[in-house]
Amino acid sequence: MAEVTKGRATKYAVVTGANKGIGFEICRQLASHGVMVILTARNEKRGLEAVEKLKGFGLDENVVFKQHDVVDPSSIASLAEFMKTQFGRLDILVNNAGIAGVNADADALKAKQESSGNLKHEWAKGILSDSENLTEEKIEEVIGQYLKDFKEDSVQAKGWPSFMSAYILSKAAMNAYSRVMAKKHPSVQINCVCPGFVKTDINFNRGILSIEEGAESPVRLALQPDDSPSGLFFDRKEVSSFE
Repeated sequence: MAEVTKGRATKYAVVTGANKGIGFEICRQLASHGVMVILTARNEKRGLEAVEKLKGFGLDENVVFKQHDVVDPSSIASLAEFMKTQFGRLDILVNNAGIAGVNADADALKAKQESSGNLKHEWAKGILSDSENLTEEKIEEVIGQYLKDFKEDSVQAKGWPSFMSAYILSKAAMNAYSRVMAKKHPSVQINCVCPGFVKTDINFNRGILSIEEGAESPVRLALQPDDSPSGLFFDRKEVSSFE
Protein backbone atom coordinates (compact mmCIF):
# COMPACT_ATOMS: atom_id res chain seq x y z
CA MET A 1 0.00 0.00 0.00
CA ALA A 2 1.25 3.49 -0.80
CA GLU A 3 2.51 5.67 2.00
CA VAL A 4 -0.11 8.09 3.31
CA THR A 5 0.62 11.75 2.67
CA LYS A 6 -2.02 14.02 4.17
CA GLY A 7 -0.86 17.18 2.44
CA ARG A 8 -3.13 20.19 2.65
CA ALA A 9 -6.37 18.49 1.70
CA THR A 10 -9.51 19.99 3.22
CA LYS A 11 -11.71 16.97 2.40
CA TYR A 12 -11.16 13.22 2.34
CA ALA A 13 -12.82 10.99 -0.24
CA VAL A 14 -13.09 7.24 -0.82
CA VAL A 15 -13.84 6.05 -4.36
CA THR A 16 -14.64 2.35 -4.82
CA GLY A 17 -13.80 0.39 -7.96
CA ALA A 18 -11.37 3.11 -8.96
CA ASN A 19 -8.45 1.44 -10.70
CA LYS A 20 -9.87 2.24 -14.14
CA GLY A 21 -12.76 3.81 -16.03
CA ILE A 22 -15.09 6.35 -14.47
CA GLY A 23 -13.86 5.56 -10.96
CA PHE A 24 -10.27 6.37 -11.91
CA GLU A 25 -11.29 9.63 -13.56
CA ILE A 26 -13.41 10.61 -10.54
CA CYS A 27 -10.27 10.17 -8.43
CA ARG A 28 -8.26 12.33 -10.81
CA GLN A 29 -10.81 15.12 -10.88
CA LEU A 30 -11.36 15.12 -7.11
CA ALA A 31 -7.63 15.14 -6.43
CA SER A 32 -7.24 17.98 -8.92
CA HIS A 33 -9.69 19.95 -6.74
CA GLY A 34 -7.45 19.46 -3.70
CA VAL A 35 -9.39 16.55 -2.19
CA MET A 36 -7.39 13.77 -0.52
CA VAL A 37 -8.53 10.69 -2.44
CA ILE A 38 -8.35 7.11 -1.22
CA LEU A 39 -8.46 5.06 -4.41
CA THR A 40 -9.80 1.57 -3.71
CA ALA A 41 -9.87 -1.59 -5.80
CA ARG A 42 -10.15 -5.33 -5.22
CA ASN A 43 -6.92 -6.05 -7.06
CA GLU A 44 -3.96 -4.57 -5.20
CA LYS A 45 -1.59 -4.62 -8.18
CA ARG A 46 -4.02 -2.75 -10.42
CA GLY A 47 -4.86 -0.31 -7.66
CA LEU A 48 -1.22 0.56 -7.03
CA GLU A 49 -0.65 0.96 -10.76
CA ALA A 50 -3.61 3.36 -10.93
CA VAL A 51 -2.15 5.45 -8.09
CA GLU A 52 1.19 5.63 -9.88
CA LYS A 53 -0.60 6.79 -13.01
CA LEU A 54 -2.32 9.55 -11.05
CA LYS A 55 1.00 10.61 -9.60
CA GLY A 56 2.06 11.16 -13.20
CA PHE A 57 -0.52 13.95 -13.29
CA GLY A 58 1.29 15.67 -10.42
CA LEU A 59 -1.19 14.47 -7.79
CA ASP A 60 1.37 12.81 -5.50
CA GLU A 61 0.09 14.39 -2.28
CA ASN A 62 -3.60 13.87 -2.97
CA VAL A 63 -4.04 10.17 -3.66
CA VAL A 64 -3.28 6.89 -1.87
CA PHE A 65 -4.37 3.31 -2.38
CA LYS A 66 -6.30 0.98 -0.08
CA GLN A 67 -7.25 -2.52 -1.15
CA HIS A 68 -11.00 -2.93 -0.70
CA ASP A 69 -13.72 -5.39 -1.68
CA VAL A 70 -17.20 -3.91 -1.23
CA VAL A 71 -18.80 -7.34 -0.66
CA ASP A 72 -16.33 -8.47 2.03
CA PRO A 73 -17.36 -7.40 5.57
CA SER A 74 -13.79 -7.69 6.85
CA SER A 75 -12.57 -5.46 4.02
CA ILE A 76 -15.25 -2.88 4.86
CA ALA A 77 -14.18 -2.88 8.50
CA SER A 78 -10.54 -2.54 7.48
CA LEU A 79 -11.31 0.47 5.29
CA ALA A 80 -13.30 2.14 8.07
CA GLU A 81 -10.45 1.63 10.53
CA PHE A 82 -7.95 2.93 7.97
CA MET A 83 -9.93 6.15 7.51
CA LYS A 84 -10.33 6.58 11.26
CA THR A 85 -6.66 6.11 12.12
CA GLN A 86 -5.10 7.88 9.12
CA PHE A 87 -7.46 10.81 8.57
CA GLY A 88 -9.95 10.90 11.41
CA ARG A 89 -12.95 11.32 9.15
CA LEU A 90 -14.57 10.69 5.77
CA ASP A 91 -16.17 13.56 3.86
CA ILE A 92 -17.01 11.97 0.51
CA LEU A 93 -17.90 8.40 -0.46
CA VAL A 94 -18.38 7.55 -4.13
CA ASN A 95 -19.94 4.09 -4.50
CA ASN A 96 -18.69 3.40 -8.00
CA ALA A 97 -17.76 -0.30 -7.85
CA GLY A 98 -19.80 -2.66 -9.98
CA ILE A 99 -19.62 -5.71 -12.22
CA ALA A 100 -21.77 -6.85 -15.11
CA GLY A 101 -22.98 -9.95 -13.30
CA VAL A 102 -23.03 -12.01 -16.48
CA ASN A 103 -20.74 -14.54 -18.13
CA ALA A 104 -20.72 -14.34 -21.90
CA ASP A 105 -18.30 -13.88 -24.71
CA ALA A 106 -17.56 -10.36 -25.93
CA ASP A 107 -19.18 -10.82 -29.33
CA ALA A 108 -22.44 -11.98 -27.74
CA LEU A 109 -22.56 -8.98 -25.43
CA LYS A 110 -21.73 -6.56 -28.21
CA ALA A 111 -24.51 -7.97 -30.35
CA LYS A 112 -27.14 -7.79 -27.60
CA GLN A 113 -29.62 -5.04 -28.46
CA GLU A 114 -31.77 -5.03 -25.33
CA SER A 115 -31.32 -1.95 -23.16
CA SER A 116 -29.64 -2.73 -19.87
CA GLY A 117 -30.39 0.55 -18.18
CA ASN A 118 -33.83 0.07 -16.61
CA LEU A 119 -35.51 -2.38 -14.26
CA LYS A 120 -38.64 -3.60 -16.03
CA HIS A 121 -39.88 -6.13 -13.45
CA GLU A 122 -43.21 -4.55 -12.48
CA TRP A 123 -43.45 -5.93 -8.92
CA ALA A 124 -39.87 -5.00 -8.05
CA LYS A 125 -40.12 -1.65 -9.80
CA GLY A 126 -43.31 -0.84 -7.91
CA ILE A 127 -41.65 -1.46 -4.53
CA LEU A 128 -38.37 0.30 -5.28
CA SER A 129 -40.04 3.36 -6.79
CA ASP A 130 -42.49 3.87 -3.88
CA SER A 131 -40.37 6.42 -2.04
CA GLU A 132 -43.00 7.15 0.61
CA ASN A 133 -43.20 3.57 1.86
CA LEU A 134 -39.72 2.33 0.97
CA THR A 135 -37.76 0.57 3.73
CA GLU A 136 -34.57 -1.47 4.00
CA GLU A 137 -36.71 -4.55 4.61
CA LYS A 138 -38.63 -4.05 1.35
CA ILE A 139 -35.40 -3.63 -0.61
CA GLU A 140 -34.09 -6.85 0.93
CA GLU A 141 -37.36 -8.56 0.00
CA VAL A 142 -36.86 -7.65 -3.66
CA ILE A 143 -33.25 -8.83 -3.64
CA GLY A 144 -34.24 -12.02 -1.83
CA GLN A 145 -36.90 -12.82 -4.43
CA TYR A 146 -34.45 -12.25 -7.25
CA LEU A 147 -31.86 -14.54 -5.64
CA LYS A 148 -34.51 -17.22 -5.15
CA ASP A 149 -35.54 -17.02 -8.82
CA PHE A 150 -31.89 -17.01 -9.88
CA LYS A 151 -31.13 -20.17 -7.91
CA GLU A 152 -34.19 -21.81 -9.44
CA ASP A 153 -33.03 -20.75 -12.93
CA SER A 154 -36.29 -18.88 -13.47
CA VAL A 155 -35.05 -15.29 -13.78
CA GLN A 156 -36.41 -14.74 -17.28
CA ALA A 157 -39.58 -16.74 -16.65
CA LYS A 158 -40.37 -14.59 -13.59
CA GLY A 159 -40.05 -11.36 -15.58
CA TRP A 160 -36.61 -10.17 -14.54
CA PRO A 161 -34.40 -8.58 -17.22
CA SER A 162 -32.98 -11.27 -19.47
CA PHE A 163 -29.65 -9.48 -19.90
CA MET A 164 -27.37 -8.27 -17.07
CA SER A 165 -30.22 -8.68 -14.59
CA ALA A 166 -27.94 -8.80 -11.52
CA TYR A 167 -26.24 -5.57 -12.57
CA ILE A 168 -29.52 -3.79 -13.26
CA LEU A 169 -31.15 -4.91 -10.02
CA SER A 170 -28.09 -4.03 -7.93
CA LYS A 171 -28.11 -0.50 -9.32
CA ALA A 172 -31.86 -0.12 -8.75
CA ALA A 173 -31.49 -1.43 -5.19
CA MET A 174 -28.57 0.91 -4.49
CA ASN A 175 -30.60 3.87 -5.75
CA ALA A 176 -33.50 2.85 -3.52
CA TYR A 177 -31.23 2.32 -0.53
CA SER A 178 -29.77 5.79 -0.98
CA ARG A 179 -33.24 7.30 -0.56
CA VAL A 180 -33.80 5.34 2.63
CA MET A 181 -30.42 6.44 3.99
CA ALA A 182 -31.05 10.07 2.98
CA LYS A 183 -34.19 10.08 5.13
CA LYS A 184 -32.48 8.27 7.98
CA HIS A 185 -29.47 10.61 7.99
CA PRO A 186 -30.72 14.10 7.06
CA SER A 187 -27.41 15.71 8.06
CA VAL A 188 -25.59 13.79 5.30
CA GLN A 189 -26.01 14.44 1.58
CA ILE A 190 -26.82 11.15 -0.15
CA ASN A 191 -27.58 11.27 -3.86
CA CYS A 192 -27.44 9.01 -6.91
CA VAL A 193 -26.26 9.95 -10.37
CA CYS A 194 -26.32 8.32 -13.78
CA PRO A 195 -23.16 9.54 -15.56
CA GLY A 196 -24.68 8.90 -18.98
CA PHE A 197 -23.74 6.35 -21.64
CA VAL A 198 -19.97 6.45 -21.15
CA LYS A 199 -17.32 4.57 -23.09
CA THR A 200 -16.13 1.97 -20.56
CA ASP A 201 -15.04 -1.67 -20.50
CA ILE A 202 -18.43 -2.82 -19.22
CA ASN A 203 -20.09 -1.75 -22.50
CA PHE A 204 -17.05 -2.48 -24.66
CA ASN A 205 -16.53 1.26 -25.19
CA ARG A 206 -19.77 1.64 -27.15
CA GLY A 207 -20.81 4.71 -25.17
CA ILE A 208 -21.12 8.20 -26.58
CA LEU A 209 -19.51 10.12 -23.71
CA SER A 210 -15.84 10.17 -22.77
CA ILE A 211 -14.60 8.99 -19.39
CA GLU A 212 -13.87 12.62 -18.50
CA GLU A 213 -17.45 13.65 -19.33
CA GLY A 214 -18.86 10.72 -17.38
CA ALA A 215 -16.96 11.64 -14.23
CA GLU A 216 -18.02 15.29 -14.25
CA SER A 217 -21.48 14.75 -12.75
CA PRO A 218 -20.42 12.52 -9.80
CA VAL A 219 -17.61 14.94 -9.01
CA ARG A 220 -19.97 17.90 -9.14
CA LEU A 221 -22.28 16.22 -6.62
CA ALA A 222 -19.37 15.23 -4.41
CA LEU A 223 -18.17 18.84 -4.23
CA GLN A 224 -21.51 20.60 -3.85
CA PRO A 225 -22.06 22.90 -0.84
CA ASP A 226 -23.08 21.41 2.52
CA ASP A 227 -26.62 22.82 2.29
CA SER A 228 -27.36 21.24 -1.11
CA PRO A 229 -30.30 18.84 -1.68
CA SER A 230 -30.17 15.18 -0.67
CA GLY A 231 -32.08 12.03 -1.58
CA LEU A 232 -32.23 12.82 -5.29
CA PHE A 233 -31.41 11.00 -8.51
CA PHE A 234 -29.52 12.88 -11.19
CA ASP A 235 -29.34 12.02 -14.88
CA ARG A 236 -25.97 13.65 -15.42
CA LYS A 237 -26.59 17.22 -14.18
CA GLU A 238 -30.40 17.21 -14.11
CA VAL A 239 -32.66 15.90 -11.36
CA SER A 240 -34.62 12.94 -12.68
CA SER A 241 -37.09 10.27 -11.60
CA PHE A 242 -35.74 7.17 -9.89
CA GLU A 243 -37.83 5.09 -12.27
